[in-house]
Formats: sequence, structure tokens, C-alpha cells
Amino acid sequence: MPASIPFSLPHELSPALARVRAYWQGLKRADNDMPFWDDVKLSALGDQADNALLIDAFEKPERFRFNTVGEGLARRYGEPLNGKFLDELTLRDPFGFVRAQCSAAVEARAPTYCESGTASRLLLPMWGEGHISMLLGVVAWR
Repeated sequence: MPASIPFSLPHELSPALARVRAYWQGLKRADNDMPFWDDVKLSALGDQADNALLIDAFEKPERFRFNTVGEGLARRYGEPLNGKFLDELTLRDPFGFVRAQCSAAVEARAPTYCESGTASRLLLPMWGEGHISMLLGVVAWR
């Protein structure tokens, strides 16, 4: 990914983030740039499922909603997030700049990366209904 794209991936991902990215790449069909959202199964992420999330992406207006937040991530965050729109929340670590990162992933049609105070986060776009309709994410704690 070119360095000019906000939230570009680092040269090397942590092993936890790299495993989720490899899973996402393995879901791609034929010559598609990204997988379809209905192919993802968080349970297939093994030990990373607790720190994984799915974010719904809407167009016109662009909005994002927590669809599914892994149990470990939700427990550590300390409040329920499933079903809540990101723009209706005052988000804190590890979700700082997550709305901007979601927008960058959709616009770039590519994986994005962000580091916060205690964690790093990877978001991976997924196709559905004629556009990017979901993002697969994972948080790796430092």
C-alpha cells in the first residue's frame, strides 16, 4: 500500500495481526481484491476471535456500526458496543481514530493500521451488496 494512504500498514505486523490478515487474504475468491463479508467466521480466528470485531459500513451517508465485538475486547473496553454507531459514541482506547481509519479502509479499498496508547488495530475491508459493506478488525494489545 502506498505510504500516502492514511493508516498504511507498517512494514511488519505483529504475529496476531498478521494471522488475521492471512485469514482475510485466504478468503478472497478468484482475482477479487477483497473477500465477501459473508465468508468470514470469527470462530475461525482461534485465539484472536476474542479481540476481533466486525464493523458494518454504510454509504450515503457514510456511517459505521459495531456489528460484533469479541468477548475479550468488549470485556476489556468495559461497555457493550454491539449495534452502536461509531459516530454516536465517545470512543476511547483502543478505538481512538477508528472512524477515520474505517473511512480510510473504505476509500483505499485496502487494509489499514492504527496504533493507540495500549494497542494496535488492523481493519480489513470486505465486499457485499455491491460495495464495501463490512470491515473485519482485530486489536493486538501491547
